[in-house]
Formats: sequence, structure tokens, C-alpha cells
Amino acid sequence: MSSNDSLARLAAVIESRKPANGGDPDKSYVSRLLHKGPDAFLKKIGEEATETVMAAKDADHGGDPQKIVYEVADLWFHSMIALAHYGLSPADVVAELERREGTSGIEEKALRKLQGREAGQV
Repeated sequence: MSSNDSLARLAAVIESRKPANGGDPDKSYVSRLLHKGPDAFLKKIGEEATETVMAAKDADHGGDPQKIVYEVADLWFHSMIALAHYGLSPADVVAELERREGTSGIEEKALRKLQGREAGQV
């Protein structure tokens, strides 16, 4: 099994939990977050990002590095809920990462900055 398969399976479960697809907010955590709207799942993403940073900082000072894995899993999970809400999938993120492959991060950032300036001038 590839990680893409695992992500696709999880994305399908999240999709099935959307209230529009019959997901029940009383029975499903994902349905509840989606039913509450973007503020609910975006808040969770912020919380999980903070917990990821804290786990990494703890690992720098003798804490268990495995906790980083747990927190990143939570962060990815909640990010996948946001992707589903906006009609996107993990495959879209993977495609973007593949597009960036072999491109210097410095070059990529400079290109985005240039594109942003051009968009502002239009």
C-alpha cells in the first residue's frame, strides 16, 4: 500500500462524512466539524500546528520525537477536512509537491512573490 492510497482512502471517508453526503454531526467528529463550518476546522488546524511546533521543541530538549508524528498526523487529518470542504483532495497537494520537485525553494518563493506583484498590478 502506498501512502497515496492511504490518503485517498482517508479522503473518501472524510468525503462520506460531509453533511451533504449524509454525514451525521451527532455520530461523526468530521461531520460535526464540517457542519460547524470553516471556523471550526480552521481553528483545529491552528491548534494542531501549534501542538506540532511544541512537540518539535520538546524533542529538541529530550522529549519523545514520536510525538511529532502524532501531532503531524492530527495536523494532516484536519487539513484534509479543510481540503474536502473546499472541494480539493490530497492528490491536489501531492501534484503541487510534484510540480515543485527539483525547484529550489528560494526560486519557488521568488516566483510566487513576482506572481503576486503581477497579480496586484492587473
